[in-house]
Amino acid sequence: MNPTHHTTVALGVKIHYWEYHTDKPQTLVLIHGFRGTHHGLAKIAEQLSDYHLIVPDLPGFGASEPFTDRPHMLEHYVQAVGELIDTLTTDTPIIVGHSFGSIIASHLVADRPDIAEKLILINPIGAPALQGPRGVMTRLAIGYYWLGRKLPARAAKGWLAAPPIVKIMSVTMAKTKDKEILRYVHDQHKQHFSTFASPQVVAESFRTSVENDVSHVASRISLPTLLIAGDKDDITAIAKQHELNAAIPTSELHVISNVGHLIHYETPREAAEAIQVFLSR
Repeated sequence: MNPTHHTTVALGVKIHYWEYHTDKPQTLVLIHGFRGTHHGLAKIAEQLSDYHLIVPDLPGFGASEPFTDRPHMLEHYVQAVGELIDTLTTDTPIIVGHSFGSIIASHLVADRPDIAEKLILINPIGAPALQGPRGVMTRLAIGYYWLGRKLPARAAKGWLAAPPIVKIMSVTMAKTKDKEILRYVHDQHKQHFSTFASPQVVAESFRTSVENDVSHVASRISLPTLLIAGDKDDITAIAKQHELNAAIPTSELHVISNVGHLIHYETPREAAEAIQVFLSR
């Protein structure tokens, strides 16, 4: 099923969002990861046919406008997503966040527990990125995005969107041995990983992603929460996901084997099944 495309305004900028299954009573709001767009969550959304889904592009990514009067900091992403939910939903939705989206979603429900009925975090950033299995790679990425912001605009765009760099990121994160899935991962990153508004947006949001994580607000999350993690995730080690699960009083952890940080591409069916079981209780 092809989703329907709409626009709205949140925190002063035009937000593009896509809806699936509008005739269903229960709403899920899906928030994508860093440098992602709504496309990244399509494989999971297609499996959740029993729910009304709203999937926006975050400000500054995909088709959505960037903030022009404020930096792309966590508090502003949280405010924008909160305003989006207030505008688009009449029921109390379930919020689903993947990766960077897990940081935004967790901080939103910690600040506003009444905004959602339940919380689902896929590949949650459960610990500081510099402490992850690829801490060295994170430090290199910090330098990469710092240089991207310092270069002149045209050179910066070329640097940040350079196909070899995007391919390296795909190869590093992908764990599948399935050639068809691997081609899909590379194609998705090639098409959508560089649809950001400007080098400034990427630099600011990357800084936000490495300076914040879900563990910062774990003890303040009071909603029923599902964590879906890959046992080979290089961003947050599986041991840290168990620690995060223990730190959230109302959470449960579902681990998918032989996958890393790309559950939404490599094992979307397994993720959707875990979501359906969690929501059916």
